Amino acid sequence: MHVTRFEDAPEYQAPNHFDMRCVYLQGRTAGPAVQLWMGVSTLAPGGHTGLDPSPMEKHYVVLDGELTVTGEIDGRTEEAVLRRHDSVRFAPGEKRQLRNHTAQAASVLLAMPLAPPVGA
Repeated sequence: MHVTRFEDAPEYQAPNHFDMRCVYLQGRTAGPAVQLWMGVSTLAPGGHTGLDPSPMEKHYVVLDGELTVTGEIDGRTEEAVLRRHDSVRFAPGEKRQLRNHTAQAASVLLAMPLAPPVGA
Protein backbone atom coordinates (compact mmCIF):
# COMPACT_ATOMS: atom_id res chain seq x y z
CA MET A 1 0.00 0.00 0.00
CA HIS A 2 1.23 3.49 -0.83
CA VAL A 3 -0.52 6.56 0.62
CA THR A 4 -0.04 10.09 -0.70
CA ARG A 5 -1.50 12.87 1.43
CA PHE A 6 -2.92 15.62 -0.74
CA GLU A 7 -0.96 18.28 1.11
CA ASP A 8 2.26 16.34 0.36
CA ALA A 9 1.50 15.54 -3.30
CA PRO A 10 4.39 16.59 -5.57
CA GLU A 11 3.63 19.46 -7.91
CA TYR A 12 4.41 19.31 -11.63
CA GLN A 13 4.30 21.67 -14.59
CA ALA A 14 2.50 20.42 -17.70
CA PRO A 15 3.06 22.01 -21.11
CA ASN A 16 0.27 24.24 -22.42
CA HIS A 17 -1.47 24.38 -19.02
CA PHE A 18 -2.26 27.93 -17.91
CA ASP A 19 -3.39 29.25 -14.50
CA MET A 20 -3.39 25.70 -13.15
CA ARG A 21 -1.77 23.88 -10.23
CA CYS A 22 -1.10 20.20 -10.98
CA VAL A 23 -0.06 17.52 -8.48
CA TYR A 24 0.68 13.80 -8.71
CA LEU A 25 -1.39 11.61 -6.37
CA GLN A 26 -0.07 8.19 -7.39
CA GLY A 27 2.67 7.19 -9.82
CA ARG A 28 5.36 9.39 -11.34
CA THR A 29 7.11 11.23 -8.50
CA ALA A 30 4.28 10.45 -6.03
CA GLY A 31 5.25 6.79 -5.71
CA PRO A 32 5.25 3.40 -7.39
CA ALA A 33 2.86 2.50 -10.22
CA VAL A 34 2.84 -0.21 -12.86
CA GLN A 35 0.18 0.83 -15.37
CA LEU A 36 -1.27 4.27 -14.62
CA TRP A 37 -0.79 7.47 -12.70
CA MET A 38 -3.29 9.85 -11.14
CA GLY A 39 -3.19 13.54 -10.42
CA VAL A 40 -5.35 16.50 -9.53
CA SER A 41 -5.36 19.80 -11.37
CA THR A 42 -6.88 22.96 -9.91
CA LEU A 43 -7.85 25.52 -12.53
CA ALA A 44 -8.13 29.13 -11.41
CA PRO A 45 -10.89 31.22 -13.01
CA GLY A 46 -9.83 31.50 -16.66
CA GLY A 47 -7.43 28.56 -16.30
CA HIS A 48 -7.16 26.25 -19.29
CA THR A 49 -5.14 23.80 -21.32
CA GLY A 50 -4.26 23.99 -24.99
CA LEU A 51 -6.28 21.99 -27.51
CA ASP A 52 -3.62 19.31 -27.83
CA PRO A 53 -3.58 15.62 -28.72
CA SER A 54 -1.96 12.91 -26.62
CA PRO A 55 -1.02 9.37 -27.60
CA MET A 56 -2.58 8.20 -24.33
CA GLU A 57 -6.14 7.69 -23.22
CA LYS A 58 -7.12 10.17 -20.49
CA HIS A 59 -9.93 10.06 -17.95
CA TYR A 60 -11.04 13.14 -16.00
CA VAL A 61 -13.50 13.46 -13.09
CA VAL A 62 -14.55 16.91 -11.91
CA LEU A 63 -14.09 17.05 -8.14
CA ASP A 64 -15.32 20.59 -7.60
CA GLY A 65 -16.57 23.47 -9.71
CA GLU A 66 -17.40 23.49 -13.40
CA LEU A 67 -15.25 22.88 -16.48
CA THR A 68 -15.89 23.13 -20.19
CA VAL A 69 -14.20 20.28 -22.03
CA THR A 70 -13.58 20.11 -25.76
CA GLY A 71 -12.56 17.07 -27.75
CA GLU A 72 -11.56 16.97 -31.42
CA ILE A 73 -10.93 13.80 -33.41
CA ASP A 74 -11.23 12.99 -37.12
CA GLY A 75 -12.43 16.53 -37.86
CA ARG A 76 -15.30 16.30 -35.35
CA THR A 77 -15.42 18.66 -32.38
CA GLU A 78 -17.51 18.06 -29.26
CA GLU A 79 -17.92 20.32 -26.24
CA ALA A 80 -19.55 19.69 -22.87
CA VAL A 81 -19.87 21.43 -19.52
CA LEU A 82 -18.95 19.14 -16.62
CA ARG A 83 -19.88 19.65 -13.00
CA ARG A 84 -19.05 17.84 -9.75
CA HIS A 85 -18.60 14.09 -10.28
CA ASP A 86 -19.14 14.29 -14.06
CA SER A 87 -16.45 12.57 -16.07
CA VAL A 88 -15.00 12.46 -19.57
CA ARG A 89 -12.74 10.07 -21.46
CA PHE A 90 -10.48 11.22 -24.29
CA ALA A 91 -9.26 8.60 -26.75
CA PRO A 92 -5.60 8.21 -27.72
CA GLY A 93 -4.79 10.85 -30.35
CA GLU A 94 -7.88 12.95 -29.57
CA LYS A 95 -7.22 16.64 -29.07
CA ARG A 96 -8.53 17.77 -25.70
CA GLN A 97 -8.97 21.04 -23.87
CA LEU A 98 -10.19 21.97 -20.39
CA ARG A 99 -11.38 25.51 -19.59
CA ASN A 100 -12.68 27.15 -16.45
CA HIS A 101 -15.08 29.86 -17.63
CA THR A 102 -16.41 30.52 -14.11
CA ALA A 103 -15.40 32.91 -11.33
CA GLN A 104 -14.61 29.98 -8.97
CA ALA A 105 -11.68 27.56 -8.96
CA ALA A 106 -12.37 24.07 -10.32
CA SER A 107 -10.52 20.83 -9.59
CA VAL A 108 -10.31 17.71 -11.71
CA LEU A 109 -8.89 14.23 -11.15
CA LEU A 110 -6.83 12.81 -14.03
CA ALA A 111 -6.05 9.12 -14.53
CA MET A 112 -3.95 7.95 -17.47
CA PRO A 113 -1.51 5.19 -18.47
CA LEU A 114 2.19 5.56 -17.82
CA ALA A 115 2.98 4.76 -21.46
CA PRO A 116 1.18 4.92 -24.82
CA PRO A 117 -0.48 1.77 -26.11
CA VAL A 118 1.77 -0.67 -27.97
CA GLY A 119 2.02 0.37 -31.61
CA ALA A 120 0.94 3.96 -31.00
